[in-house]
Amino acid sequence: MIEATDQTALGVSRSAAGQVWKFRPSDDRLVLAMCQRHTIPDILARVLVARGVALEEVPAYLEPRLRDLLPDPSCLTDMDKAAERLALAVEHDEKIAVFGDYDVDGATSSAVLSRYFAALGKHLRVYIPDRQKEGYGPNIGAFRQLQDEGHNLIVTVDCGTMAHDTLAAAHASGIDVIVADHHQTGGGLPTCFALVNPRRADDTSGLGHLAAVGVTFLLVVAVNRCLRRSGYFDTRDEPDVLGLLDMVALGTVCDVVPLQGLNRALVRQGMAVAAQTNNEGIRALARVSRANQQLGTYEFGFQLGPRLNAGGRVGEASLGVRLLSTESSEEASGFAMRLDDLNTERRAIEAEVLSEAMHDAENKIAAHNAPPPYFLAAREGWHPGVIGIVAGRVKDKFHRPSFIIALDETGLGKGSARSIAGIDVGRLIADAVDRGLIESGGGHAMAAGLTLRAEQMAGFEAYLTQELGALALDGPRDLWLDATLSPAAANTDLLELIQKAGPFGAGNAEPRFVFPAVRVVQSDIVGDGHVRCILAGRGGGRLKAIAFSSVPEGVRALLTKPPSLCHIAGFLRADNWNGRNDVQLMVHDAAYADSS
Repeated sequence: MIEATDQTALGVSRSAAGQVWKFRPSDDRLVLAMCQRHTIPDILARVLVARGVALEEVPAYLEPRLRDLLPDPSCLTDMDKAAERLALAVEHDEKIAVFGDYDVDGATSSAVLSRYFAALGKHLRVYIPDRQKEGYGPNIGAFRQLQDEGHNLIVTVDCGTMAHDTLAAAHASGIDVIVADHHQTGGGLPTCFALVNPRRADDTSGLGHLAAVGVTFLLVVAVNRCLRRSGYFDTRDEPDVLGLLDMVALGTVCDVVPLQGLNRALVRQGMAVAAQTNNEGIRALARVSRANQQLGTYEFGFQLGPRLNAGGRVGEASLGVRLLSTESSEEASGFAMRLDDLNTERRAIEAEVLSEAMHDAENKIAAHNAPPPYFLAAREGWHPGVIGIVAGRVKDKFHRPSFIIALDETGLGKGSARSIAGIDVGRLIADAVDRGLIESGGGHAMAAGLTLRAEQMAGFEAYLTQELGALALDGPRDLWLDATLSPAAANTDLLELIQKAGPFGAGNAEPRFVFPAVRVVQSDIVGDGHVRCILAGRGGGRLKAIAFSSVPEGVRALLTKPPSLCHIAGFLRADNWNGRNDVQLMVHDAAYADSS
């Protein structure tokens, strides 16, 4: 039994990845009570207790029902105004345009609206800006084009909250703009017909954890309700709104918002829809991604998501929406293969930029004989489509907030920031904008974007040093573990049991298990530098394991030249191949068995 303790797990005070291992705090009395009252196994109860699930919450947590958690959309400020305007546009056959962001959240949000309106027999004009030419968010040129095409009603999704100048110009020209967004506000609200954003200061919905696609789904629910009340469906079939949840789940997972409350229910139900989806785009993308038949958060986040993003990063920004919106299997296959090719291209570009950014980071460490409190790197010629990924890689390697900036030939820089727990880069960048230190920017606590000119770089760097310079970021980090397991115990039945506490992701950490004192009986390098191995327990049983190339070098070294016994920690995942259902361990860290 694991008790709440500040002591290291298995005595590992510094692992191969330089981490301190700790078991998640747990209350054995609550675990026992949970097992007895709800007739669940100890290990599942332990996972639930460690995630703060109360005794009386267990049934609802294990079976989150959308009908219980779906709020009245009217709780969102401006929702009724937005829904009534869109319903009126449907009834009067107005031309409606959607302006979406180029990432997965934006693509799924746009596709949710596109498929819903298609089910109404209405065509939506979907506009996704070119990342390199137009940048992030609404721009006056695009809005003028849409108005010239006859669109005087535009819905922005996953963007728009901070587009004050563009929305003011649109309002002045007679365009009704409805913003469906979830990004932080700052410096007042934009001038528009309606702003549906749970993070606006006067919104009391408590839904600030939603991704933009979640907000968009609630908008669809509200529009559908307006049309039903007006009698629109008295002579027409009502669209299957719940059938859109596969895209809602995909966007929610890929935007890394907390999988709690409503989000958890949306993703759980969305994965059920995806299992029998009629969405040709998702099916085609799953095929080219070689994803497991049972789509889950891992497949969404690490296989489908990067390919959808690739269009906006290095290719055709609208490909993701077109893929998710098409009803043609042939067209979907073509889009999916194109996105897969672009993802391969993206990875090559990313590798080059990452190598240079890492080189810059190592030089800064060498110059100061220690890692600085943050990393800022900027170069002309870097592809702006990969800087977010590169910032994340640098952040992961050095455990520092990282700012990666791509400068063009005019000296204009497009940057991405990625952060660590406790440092809100969205707030830092918004504050820098308010101080006039950079041109524009904003985002979330852990990820944000910015635009600045080369001559502003020194001032921005001085500001970051002032704000972050006193932070204590050194020392080994904690790796939280849920329980010990033996290879023999890691089977499909256990995995199915653990999945009852899912879906896992941000805000609902996937259970991480440690396999103590195992032998690595086979080890080889596969793919792009991944380490594949087999673990053997002292009491029998074997377990397949894989450590991806992104794991720290110390972990790779231990697995490829293993000692007689070592401790291995990671996630359990399904391994379905050629009709055989099995499990494997996704290795995160390792330690010598005598590391205590």
